Amino acid sequence: MAAAEQVTDRKKIQGVFSSQNVQKIGTGTTVRRTISKMYWMAKEADDGTVEVQALNTSYIPSGPKSFVPMDEFLSKYSPEPEFYVSTVYPKMKELDTTIERGEKARQAGASYSAEFEFQNALGVDEENVKANFGLGLTYMERGESNKANDIFERLVKLDAAFQTEHKHLFNEFGINLRKTGMQDQALDYYERALEMTSNDENLHYNIARVYFEKGMLEKCSDHLTKALSLNKEHAEAGKFLEFVKKEQQANKT
Repeated sequence: MAAAEQVTDRKKIQGVFSSQNVQKIGTGTTVRRTISKMYWMAKEADDGTVEVQALNTSYIPSGPKSFVPMDEFLSKYSPEPEFYVSTVYPKMKELDTTIERGEKARQAGASYSAEFEFQNALGVDEENVKANFGLGLTYMERGESNKANDIFERLVKLDAAFQTEHKHLFNEFGINLRKTGMQDQALDYYERALEMTSNDENLHYNIARVYFEKGMLEKCSDHLTKALSLNKEHAEAGKFLEFVKKEQQANKT
């Protein structure tokens, strides 16, 4: 394996792997060993470490991800290509299809069908970002703010919800929080996003809109200024800032 690692054009590690954990139960003459097997989705990172994420009981990658040094990964994890083909891949495809049906139903205005599909998806993977976003948007579109708030509280705890791959859904969710009168939740949501990335001018622009609706013009102005410092060509932020300054001046007179 060491020799293989020296080949610069080798394919990066990616797929399902397993690890084993040996535990001793009992004492003295009654001691016995038990071996538990865990499955992981693994993907080699650019820095040479390997990102691993456990498969849940439905054999779907779910939950937190961690990075394992290459030498440790090679010594503790075993490839499971057949298990991936026979079990994991079909389960993942089935989940994707369920979420796709839910999204199509939501966009068509069939909110109860959408809810059914998203709930089915969450039954397989309760931390699935797309399914949570879809269900939250469905509830907001139906005006069920209490149920939407439950989804919001789940999403703000998921780092994956604020990653680039989910940016479209992330933006739609935040805007809908604001439009449905959930300004405090929208602020908490956007502040959580700022922990992940602070150099997104549109994020600061959206935060400014929430503060404006709450009547907090100074904070609104601060975030518009930040948005323009990141992108001076942001026309909407420029016009909005001019309007806010006029409002502030009018309030002083």
